Amino acid sequence: MILSESTTSTAGEDAGGAALAGIAAALREAGLIPAGVRPRFVVLTGGVASDIWKVEGAARPLVVKRALAKLRVAAEWLAPVGRNASEAAWFRTARAIVPEAVPEVLFHDPGRGLFAMPYFPPERYPVWKAQLRDGQVDLGFAAQVGRSIGRIHAATMNDTRIADAFANDATFHAIRLEPYLEATAQRHPGLGDALVALSRSTLACRQALVHGDVSPKNILAGPDGPVLLDAECACWGDPAFDLAFCLNHLLLKGLWNRGAARRLLAAYDALRAAYFEALPPAARGEIEGRAARLLPALFLARVDGKSPVEYIATDADRDLVRSAAIPLIGTPPARLSAIREAWAAALHLQDESTT
Repeated sequence: MILSESTTSTAGEDAGGAALAGIAAALREAGLIPAGVRPRFVVLTGGVASDIWKVEGAARPLVVKRALAKLRVAAEWLAPVGRNASEAAWFRTARAIVPEAVPEVLFHDPGRGLFAMPYFPPERYPVWKAQLRDGQVDLGFAAQVGRSIGRIHAATMNDTRIADAFANDATFHAIRLEPYLEATAQRHPGLGDALVALSRSTLACRQALVHGDVSPKNILAGPDGPVLLDAECACWGDPAFDLAFCLNHLLLKGLWNRGAARRLLAAYDALRAAYFEALPPAARGEIEGRAARLLPALFLARVDGKSPVEYIATDADRDLVRSAAIPLIGTPPARLSAIREAWAAALHLQDESTT
């Protein structure tokens, strides 16, 4: 996710600049950089899966994103760079459904594995993760996130044309299922069979267009509601994954900001309710059941998988996550409310209102 500016480079200055010069030329040809302008590329930090630049000197402020073959994490984590094309395709498809919540793709170069979209100034579009960290928990905004994701899933459900365009099982397995569920299975042999089976059943479920990384770090709190970014994991798959992935973060952030924990549980409820309201009634029960099986596994994966969250930094907090997640993996609940209640109990909030 785009969090802050780092270093700058002018296209053509050095070996790296030579690559940027090629990008600049392509943007100029597309009419996004005026003739004769030598743009500056400002590195935007915070992501692990792509090179991301803010382009200064363009006709309008731009962000260019290029996928990396090896992600910037401690563990060995490789992923197909073709996911950049899938991300651009997700933006275009989802924008037709929820135009207020998805950026426009201004330029796409599949050969270079990059695309350009508008730049969202942080003073108007803060990152939702930063707001939650600071205890700014807006229940209405959480509901908007759930509603947007639900509308995308509902509009694409069982659409075979979209299914063919997002047949990205290999990428989804490499970026989501292996580093989260299967890597965690290696750390917890007693849960290994259950986690591997969950990985396989999730991959086998093909029902709707899935974003794959619905995390607060990838959501901007814009003046008109959420803006969803970073759809590198987009695939035709299990919509329950998106729901569980986002709800997982709302639970975990109760460890990051204990004072906001009750409000975060209320945001969990608001997002969940709005999501299901956007779905066809006949689909709600089965998706909730699958999300309830996935969520405890993802919860555990954020301390014992390949991509642990940075703010759970003490053994005591990691053990608290494990103590809540492991029983729920062993005996999966049917409803997402049961997981919220178990986490409230772990935080000793079960007797207090979350509203």
